[in-house]
Amino acid sequence: MKISLAQRRARLGVRHFLAARAATVEEAVDGVVALHATDPASVYLSAWSRVRDASVADVERALYDDRTVLRILGMRRTVFVADVATAAQVQAGCSLDVAVRQRRLLEKQLGTQGHPANVADPSPWLDDVLASVEKALRARGSATAQQLAEDEPRLRQQLRMAPGKPYESIGNVTSRVLFQLAAEGHIVRGRPRGSWQSTQYHWAPMKEWLPDPALDWPGCTADEARTALARRWLSSFGPAPASDLQWWTGWNAGQTKKALAGLAVTEVDLDGEAALILTGDLAPVATPAPWVALLPALDPTPMGWQSRDWYLGPHRPRLFDRSGNIGPTVWSDGRVVGAWAQRPSGEVVARLLEDVGAEKAAAVEAEAARLGEWLGEARVVPKFRTPAEKELAG
Repeated sequence: MKISLAQRRARLGVRHFLAARAATVEEAVDGVVALHATDPASVYLSAWSRVRDASVADVERALYDDRTVLRILGMRRTVFVADVATAAQVQAGCSLDVAVRQRRLLEKQLGTQGHPANVADPSPWLDDVLASVEKALRARGSATAQQLAEDEPRLRQQLRMAPGKPYESIGNVTSRVLFQLAAEGHIVRGRPRGSWQSTQYHWAPMKEWLPDPALDWPGCTADEARTALARRWLSSFGPAPASDLQWWTGWNAGQTKKALAGLAVTEVDLDGEAALILTGDLAPVATPAPWVALLPALDPTPMGWQSRDWYLGPHRPRLFDRSGNIGPTVWSDGRVVGAWAQRPSGEVVARLLEDVGAEKAAAVEAEAARLGEWLGEARVVPKFRTPAEKELAG
């Protein structure tokens, strides 16, 4: 069975709530499985692109008041925002593997790169520090990294990173220990210390933060979680090659194969490339009305696949940084047609990288004006800057 490029683009537009916007933040998050949250602004801008009349308060309500979505460390050691059920699957199917690898690395660094001295026996030392920090956080209920370092002075243990390199640095293990506790599912990032763009958070115990503290967390095995995540991803991003799923999740080939074995999938032809689709999802999606969208840096739609030529075309070099992070993009009917940026004045400017016709160009300009008005006094500079974004921002 063949699935056309037009059909893939129709599915993208409809299921990612770009052709027609969602009613709530939760609905928009569900449409793309999870929002990228390494850059805090991306969460809000991704919601703005997908939710009718979305406000900063709407996103904060979902994250911090109702707690229907959680900020969680997950796939590929990246921070995401997902609904509670999906976050539990991410925890069991991805985060715990990350925790094992990161703990091994941290123990090695404590024993060999300590400053001014190495930790003599890193494993029990780390066990004790992790338990102590978690106990201090439970006692406070919520705390910043600085407050936790006051409670547990060993968080000020230092490491010499990249010794001998031009970019050598010395820093405390505070963030590494909190990262470890988060990857293991014990603690969670709560409200930011500053504005909605802040990268500094108050931390909270995971059990107390969940909307239902009695919830069994994560409540599923790794195999169950991976199969559930594979189903979610195929529903939102399929049809696609299994290699795209493996990249998105950060799994190895064996984990990917086992996860897919638990699903009813059908192999299809994407213009000569073998791909998978859920067997119950073979019916075509109706082509939506013409649409345009401005998506932020690290948006989950362009970052949802590893094979991207079918929606990127020739524009990859200008839209990605050297590490593979995408910047702000302009979309039209399921493909990337340009870039955008916010200037220091607050103006949002878009630049088309190909001819889309006068009507679409006008729609893009209107969307840029709408975003500028929505941002108001806020200024958004992506954490990872790309050639096109830097050029436009001036």
